[in-house]
Amino acid sequence: MELHCRSLKHPTVLLFFLLSCFCFTSTEAYDSLDPNGNITIKWDVISWTPDGYVAVVTMFNFQQYRHIQAPGWTLGWTWAKKEVIWSMMGGQATEQGDCSKYKGNVPHCCKKDPTIVDLLPGTPYNQQIANCCKGGVINSWVQDPTNAASSFQVSVGSAGTTNKTVRVPKNFTLKAPGPGYTCGPAKIVKPTKYVTPDGRRVTQAMMTWNVTCTYSQFLAQKTPTCCVSLSSFYNDTIVPCPTCTCGCQNNITQPGSCVDPESPYLASVVSDRAKVNAYAPLVQCTSHMCPIRIHWHVKLNYKDYWRVKVTITNFNYRMNYTLWNLVVQHPNFDNLTQIFSFNYKPLTPYQTINDTAMLWGIKFYNDLLMQAGPLGNAQSELLFRKDKSTFSFEKGWAFPRRVYFNGDNCVMPPPDEYPYLPSSSLRQNTPFLMLIITLIASVTFLCN
Repeated sequence: MELHCRSLKHPTVLLFFLLSCFCFTSTEAYDSLDPNGNITIKWDVISWTPDGYVAVVTMFNFQQYRHIQAPGWTLGWTWAKKEVIWSMMGGQATEQGDCSKYKGNVPHCCKKDPTIVDLLPGTPYNQQIANCCKGGVINSWVQDPTNAASSFQVSVGSAGTTNKTVRVPKNFTLKAPGPGYTCGPAKIVKPTKYVTPDGRRVTQAMMTWNVTCTYSQFLAQKTPTCCVSLSSFYNDTIVPCPTCTCGCQNNITQPGSCVDPESPYLASVVSDRAKVNAYAPLVQCTSHMCPIRIHWHVKLNYKDYWRVKVTITNFNYRMNYTLWNLVVQHPNFDNLTQIFSFNYKPLTPYQTINDTAMLWGIKFYNDLLMQAGPLGNAQSELLFRKDKSTFSFEKGWAFPRRVYFNGDNCVMPPPDEYPYLPSSSLRQNTPFLMLIITLIASVTFLCN
């Protein structure tokens, strides 16, 4: 210990130590492709009650390409005092807690740290409010801005009845549907203003506070959920997803973890949801064991253009991916000329550099990626114009640098396995014996 303390006295070591502590203890999450993306929770106190207030809580998804999928979000917090939830609309607490001290009118939830979920579609109208009842699904801001928010109303009791006596909740947590989001403290902001439908009157909330939650894939996923395979017209080699990318087949220790599509018992295995979680992946038995595979195929080469085919394949028998999206990084997206059967939006996280594209399906056509099977894929082709100063098929330039599916970083094959040009393949794969035979034949021909 004495040696360790003495070593920290060196300026360089001390600086490195302090920076390391700062980096690893920070709760901030940063996405370089969506630096300003977050989920903002807005808590508006809209009226006072005899022992508290009524509030509308709204979650805005300001992330460009990351959305909240089924089974939806789960929001939690810790009350600052001894508040209870008398009633809710558009959402519900998962547990009531101990309400034994109340006689007659029993609160909806008495827990110190309630957990709230969205109501399901089809909820009676008298239990709904605007932007509720979607099963907790919130779409991304770019892909579907009209459905990028979710709301519920809560009546809070045993709380303050003025701006000076109300205390903001603490320790907000957001699961979407699993871990991954880190929420900051609630901050009181200017009250939200509302405009009446006729546009002639403006009202405002009694009090408003915001909570900002940011995403970190490191917190969300211990194992990958998607992978990328590659191929090209100039090489017969198809580079598959790396083996065991998302797990390995092991029917001994994990029987039933994957399904053989040729099995006669496939239908019974897929439909048997009573014993397992319906949202737990049940994937097709493959070498990579990923629910999603993205295939990038360099299809054609023209004089001034080149063409790529992108295929998304769903190997998950339990999941329809609604409103899926891809984010792809490639240096030639600045020269994208045409895209077929997908929507496209350029993302410019590095200001002037346009090398990142967001792709997603066309609504009511291919925005629903079906379960594993013949219909469990979506395809598109991209036409790029050649930039003479940068274009090349050498050294893997034609393949993407990074690929995201629904915000999750997909595993790429190792760079040394990318399909290479035939000229280089001949140099690498020509056997030494063939060189000797060719040389002998040449010498014999010249001698004769």
